[in-house]
Amino acid sequence: MKRLIVFLFLSCLSYSTASADVVKPALVEINVDQDRTLNIEVRASIEALLTGINAQYKNTQDAPNADEYDDFRKMPADELMLAFNSFRLQFLQSIGVIVAGESVDLHVVSVDIPPTGYTKVPRISIITIAGKLPRSADVLQWYYPSKFGDNAVRVRQVDTENDQWHWSQWQWLKDDKASELFSLTEIVARQSTLEVIASYIEIGFEHIVPKGLDHILFILGLFLLSTRLPPLLWQVTMFTVAHTITLALSMNNVVELPPSVVEPLIALSIAYVGIENILVKELHKSRLFLVFLFGLLHGLGFAGVLSDFGMPADDFAVALISFNVGVELGQLAVILMAFVLLRTWFKDKLNYRKIVVVPGSVFISVIGVYWFLERLELF
Repeated sequence: MKRLIVFLFLSCLSYSTASADVVKPALVEINVDQDRTLNIEVRASIEALLTGINAQYKNTQDAPNADEYDDFRKMPADELMLAFNSFRLQFLQSIGVIVAGESVDLHVVSVDIPPTGYTKVPRISIITIAGKLPRSADVLQWYYPSKFGDNAVRVRQVDTENDQWHWSQWQWLKDDKASELFSLTEIVARQSTLEVIASYIEIGFEHIVPKGLDHILFILGLFLLSTRLPPLLWQVTMFTVAHTITLALSMNNVVELPPSVVEPLIALSIAYVGIENILVKELHKSRLFLVFLFGLLHGLGFAGVLSDFGMPADDFAVALISFNVGVELGQLAVILMAFVLLRTWFKDKLNYRKIVVVPGSVFISVIGVYWFLERLELF
C-alpha cells in the first residue's frame, strides 16, 4: 500500500515534468463604428492554428504533431505567412460574427507575424479582419471554434464623429460556445466588484491547477522538506507576497524582464529547491528569504498571464488581489493533494526522507535542470 502511495505521488510529479508550454487563449477585439463597419483583431498563435494544437493539450509536446508545431515556431515570419495563406480560407470559414442568426461576410485585411524570437514562449500574431454589419444590427454574437482553442472577446463601440468609444466586458469562451449577445446600442455597465473578484480568482486558480506545471513542481518541492503545516504555509505565504509585488510592478510597467531570462530562471529555482531538499535534513529560516526571492521571480512569470488580457483600470487592486487569492487557493490544492497521498509516511521521518523526500527531490531537481537547459534553447 505504501509503495502504491509513493507511486501515485511520483505519477503526479511526472505529470508536471512536461514543459510548461501551453497555448494561450486567443484575444479578440471587435470594433464597430457608427456606420456598422467591423474591424476585428485576433491575437493568436498562428503556429497553433495551423497544427490544431488547442486547449485540450496541457503541454503542446503531448500533441501528435508537436514536431510540426516546433518547426513552425522556428520559421521566419515570411515563411510562416506563406503557410498561413493556404489556411486563410479555412480560418475565415471557421470563425463567425453572427447577426440575427446569419453570419457576416468577413475578409482578412492583414496579418502581422513577429520575427522569430524566444521559441519557448508562443509567438503571438495579429490577424486583422474586416466586414460590414447590416445597418439595422443592434446586437452581435462572436464564434471561435474549440479546434482553435479558447478565446476571450470584447466589443468596442466607436463613435469617430464625437471621438468616443465604449468597451464591453471581456467574455471568456471555451467548450465550442459562442459568446453572449453584445449590444451595439447600449453602453455596457462596468463589471460589479463581485464579478471582478470571481473572474480573477478563477483565472489565478487555473494558472496553477492545471496550467501551472512549473509552479506546481516548485510548490511540491517546498512541501517535501516540511511535514508540519505552519512552516509550509509560511513558505507559501512568502512566495505569494513576493509574486504579488513583482506582478503589480510588472502590470504597471515598472519592472520588466524578457521571457528568455525569466523562464530559465524559474526553472533554475525549481532545480535549486530540489537540490536543497537533498542536501539538508531540516528546514532553516534562511529558506523563507530564498522563497521570497524566488517568488519575486515567479511573479514576473505570472505577469505573462495577465499582460495581454490586462486588468480593469477601475478595479486594478481588487483584480490583482483576487488573482493572487486564486493562485494561493491553487497552491493549497496542490499541497492538500500531496498531503493526502503522503500523510501515512509522516510518522516515520527516516523512511519518509529515504523513500519520499530524496527520490522526489532528485526527480524535481533533474526536471528543473532539464527545463533550464531547454529554456536556454540548448536543445
